Amino acid sequence: MKIADKIRVKRAPERGKYDRQTIYDILDNHFLCHISFLFEDYPVIIPTLYGRYEDRLYIHGATTSRMLRTLGSGVNMSLSVTLVDGMVLARSAFHHSMNYRSVVLFGKAKLVDQKDKFRSLKIISDHLYPGRWDEVRKPNEKELNATSIISIPIQEASAKIRKGPPIDDPPDYELNIWAGVIPLKLTALHPIPDPKLKVDLSPSKVIENTLIKYITNT
Repeated sequence: MKIADKIRVKRAPERGKYDRQTIYDILDNHFLCHISFLFEDYPVIIPTLYGRYEDRLYIHGATTSRMLRTLGSGVNMSLSVTLVDGMVLARSAFHHSMNYRSVVLFGKAKLVDQKDKFRSLKIISDHLYPGRWDEVRKPNEKELNATSIISIPIQEASAKIRKGPPIDDPPDYELNIWAGVIPLKLTALHPIPDPKLKVDLSPSKVIENTLIKYITNT
């Protein structure tokens, strides 16, 4: 398979992955991306939540959002998602590293039509907390009109993955210095109820499943 130079992993190329399933798995195991683009004459990078459905990512915000207005006009953009799995401690300072799974994506976004906003918001909600959409009040017309949504094709994308123990220079393996990996993971803690709840409600099964999702994702 011919890999476009734009998405080819050049530093440690053996860590590059280009198959769609690997890219989808990384995107599905996270929810926060960073989007970069040019605004007027300077670069901008903004963190934001996303949802994936098939071969597109969906991002929402206010109609006044500088990012959504700019990206909706069809400018070139790039997006990155990173899952940090561990800090890698070597015997030498030079070879300290990090275990991670990342995706970098290039492309052009497009604004979602008014008639597709409802569906797109559900996609984002289902990605972040599956089933929650069916529990809550749905957006009304005023809220939909105040919301912009962009979709981004997952076409020009690559993954990069580093896993395993440190890689030291051969002589350094003789040093009596601890080396290894400190595993890291994002995990959910116990839910904190809104103090304005009208009654003493327990978290629903959907919320429990969301907790399980973020506790067990690796």
